[in-house]
Amino acid sequence: MPELPEVEVTRRGVAPHLEDRVVEDVVLRREGLRWPFPPNLRELLVGRRILGTGRRGKYLLLNFEHGTLIVHLGMSGHLRVLPEGVELKKHDHFDLVVRGPEGRRVLRLHDPRRFGAVLWHHHDDGELEQHVLLRDLGVEPLEDKFSGALLHKATRNRSAPIKQVLLAGDIVVGVGNIYACESLFRAGINPKTAAGKISRARYDKLADAIRDILAAAIVQGGSTLRDFIAVNGQSGYFQQTYFVYDRAGVPCRNCGTPVRQIKQGQRSTFYCAVCQR
Repeated sequence: MPELPEVEVTRRGVAPHLEDRVVEDVVLRREGLRWPFPPNLRELLVGRRILGTGRRGKYLLLNFEHGTLIVHLGMSGHLRVLPEGVELKKHDHFDLVVRGPEGRRVLRLHDPRRFGAVLWHHHDDGELEQHVLLRDLGVEPLEDKFSGALLHKATRNRSAPIKQVLLAGDIVVGVGNIYACESLFRAGINPKTAAGKISRARYDKLADAIRDILAAAIVQGGSTLRDFIAVNGQSGYFQQTYFVYDRAGVPCRNCGTPVRQIKQGQRSTFYCAVCQR
């Protein structure tokens, strides 16, 4: 599943082609993905100017004067910006056609497993942050308010393993399975440790690790394990630098002990039993 770095890479890739552009057409090739497409989406967007792009957790936001288009890539989705007339592929479900100085361009959503989403939030329905998909999200890990102190304070009554608490997204948002595993390794924290038993000093290390790893992943174009590609069609290469994720049985890069793999909440967790206590 595309995580925060992949969505931010996507946002940065589409922004120059979408911002300050006028929508000329909307094409829906099915009734919806994870949820139905808004039935009047074409009427809502054609003739309107995209004021800017944003991101909240793993949600890409296209901002208009009268509302916001919310896009989620789901398990297998990616967005491409293409010249008009490029041949359709199977699983190309949504096109947003815009006009700019270079002519017409198509923002195309490709989603084989159809767990993605294209939704609309009208300003008349209240603040965007109160949208049902956004209102319970935690702080952004790349913003100043995210810190070890915040993690420590928010977990005092949490008995769940720290890996599961990170994935829940109600304290800090966008730290998915890959980057949770890598961040816990860098901070030296066993993913099975109860969140409420971790000290403030160790949370300081974890917050720094999360911030640094996410930033590095964005610079490297995210991770491409199966489906994700960037807007320009290129694969990310952060997966080449993994220390534990998807390396079960391979010697730890630090100590040589074989990396372990366990299941936590139906997700695979990778860690080093020596380096992570």
